[in-house]
Amino acid sequence: MSLTLLTLAAAATTLPAAPTPHTALEEIIVTGSRTAERIDEVPASVSVVGKDALLEDLQLNPEIQNTLALRVPGFGPASGSTSNSGLTLRGRRVLVMIDGVPQSTPLRNGQLGVRSVDSSALERIEIIKGATSIYGNGAAGGIVNYITKQASDEEISGDIAVSSRFSLVDAKDSFSKRFDGTLSGTIEKFSYVISAVYDSRGQQKDADGDTLGLIYGLSDLDTVNLFTKAAYQIDEDKRLQATFNYYDSQQESSLVDVTGSPLLGQKTYAVESGASDNRFAPQGPKGNTNIMLNYSDQELFTNTSFTLDAYRQRLKNVFFFSTSLANPEQGFDGGQSLIKSSKSGIRANFNTTVQWDKFETSFIYGIDYLKDTTSQPLLDGRIWVPEIDMNNKAAYLQTKFVWNDALVFKAGVRAEKIDITVDDYSTLLLCRSATTCSVPMDVTGGDLSYDSTTFNAGLRYKASPLFSPFISYSEGFDISDLGRLLRGAQVTDIAQVRTEASNVRHYEIGFTSEFDGLKIEFAYYQSTSELGTGTKYDPVTGVFLPVREPQKIHGFEISGQYFVTEELEIGASFTRFDGENTETDEKLTGRYISPSNLVIYADYRPTEDISLALDYQRVGDRDEFTATGNDYAIYEGPVRGYDLVNLRASYTVGAVQFYGGIENLFNKNYYSAKSQSIFLASYFVKGIGRTASLGMRYEF
Repeated sequence: MSLTLLTLAAAATTLPAAPTPHTALEEIIVTGSRTAERIDEVPASVSVVGKDALLEDLQLNPEIQNTLALRVPGFGPASGSTSNSGLTLRGRRVLVMIDGVPQSTPLRNGQLGVRSVDSSALERIEIIKGATSIYGNGAAGGIVNYITKQASDEEISGDIAVSSRFSLVDAKDSFSKRFDGTLSGTIEKFSYVISAVYDSRGQQKDADGDTLGLIYGLSDLDTVNLFTKAAYQIDEDKRLQATFNYYDSQQESSLVDVTGSPLLGQKTYAVESGASDNRFAPQGPKGNTNIMLNYSDQELFTNTSFTLDAYRQRLKNVFFFSTSLANPEQGFDGGQSLIKSSKSGIRANFNTTVQWDKFETSFIYGIDYLKDTTSQPLLDGRIWVPEIDMNNKAAYLQTKFVWNDALVFKAGVRAEKIDITVDDYSTLLLCRSATTCSVPMDVTGGDLSYDSTTFNAGLRYKASPLFSPFISYSEGFDISDLGRLLRGAQVTDIAQVRTEASNVRHYEIGFTSEFDGLKIEFAYYQSTSELGTGTKYDPVTGVFLPVREPQKIHGFEISGQYFVTEELEIGASFTRFDGENTETDEKLTGRYISPSNLVIYADYRPTEDISLALDYQRVGDRDEFTATGNDYAIYEGPVRGYDLVNLRASYTVGAVQFYGGIENLFNKNYYSAKSQSIFLASYFVKGIGRTASLGMRYEF
């Protein structure tokens, strides 16, 4: 594809706003078009979780996954683990970013990107729903962009918090210790933000008082997050900023799992082993770092602003010990893998605005370059996924026309060229038993090239808040999880592996409506892809092999919030979606499709100093598949619905806030939707039982 065409190419549309329960929508977002824009001018579904909501959720549970599942229509229920594999957005995986820098590893998607930064370091979270290529590969389901805190206008200000969580069923060994603090300010032309978090978890207990299983577990987890941002205002228009983020979250435990059986309804739980098993390295993110530099000029030339971003990232995510990685011939009874990813990139973005009579027009255009090197070795030295080197060049153009402050039309195009190199490699010999082993293959590597041009268009009417409808179409280009395809190769040449990209087409229609303290939002959507990547168990080799399948996913979201009085806000959201393999008409598995999710809340603030909040969540049933001798295939287990209630309260005295909360107030004894669906013994873990949080935060 010529450079001329590339420079005319463009980004996918970000589309309008579904209300975020518990908080009013922010007026401005930056993720959708890479420049600040009003949400009511975005023709598609967008959700924003603001800083106040993030701090409120910290009073109950520090996991961002829980925040997304409760506050953002379109997400499936949280899995209660360190993995976000069950947390799809409208049935597809999302690209997680920090200030626009990718945290996900789409070349070998370990689905751990949600845990990349602590929520105490964030200003807000912006969620763009539906396929979008504006940030490149990996965003087939949308984008979760963590927008980090901005500096205070004062010379120095900040906050310090201490808190603890513990089981109310069996408190022994369950106490956690959490410290977080932020310091920020502006001194003449210099501004800064410094945030630090230390969170040491105790054992997480279920409704029976037993410790939850360790695979992707949250027990005995020590997390350190150090974040800093410094900026210098060169003049009225020009600004230079540097950001650094360090995130480490390791589980080092003397516990061992007692493996249950989903066939027999027996849970997996953890018990003390007496001493730590030195064969097992701690699992979790290991010293992940992000460095970002940003230069902006609000008036590069007439009516045109300019932003230049450069970034570098190094990730190491260590997985649990698995006997599925055994190779008796070489003396391995199992193994631990880790995803290693190194990214560096640069982005140049221009925004030109033009006023034509009754039209306000903007042209957003630029170029991206990303180099991504990803692999998945085992800690014992074996190579499971070979090193994948990717160079991604792209250019985009996004236009927006606002007529008479009433009608918004957006359209865009993005063109990109992706070049990937994989050296010769050998697939692993893996044995589930002495007689059930995979067949290792010597695979000739080579080069893979992808050219893509994706389009988007959307229309929104915004003249009256009583009824603001929208309609949109967007495309995404996705080669995510290439590593899964390579490690499961059953051929001798990479050219014979089905590595074609998946083109996702997303259609959406919806509206927002506001009147007399009531806000309602609704969206219906459908997305199709010619080639998704699923998984099929091979009973001969005992290996889960990747398969390519055409997919169609469709669903709807509705949410509302109502201010009964100035003190009392109530609201609800409901999410439901389904999907099929369009060749076989078979239902898509729980890897993609979550049960329905209903959330109802009430937020009562009788005075400025007192806050009370109650959440109710109903996760529905899903039973679409047939068992073979009572045994279900992976991600095809039946899901029985469950109800959860959370309570939170706070009281502020001067500059000090005291807070507390109870998660799973009625101690519901349940298995999460993910643990039921995946139907594997090691994942058959119950959800967390009644758990309390207590803490205090001092602001200065």
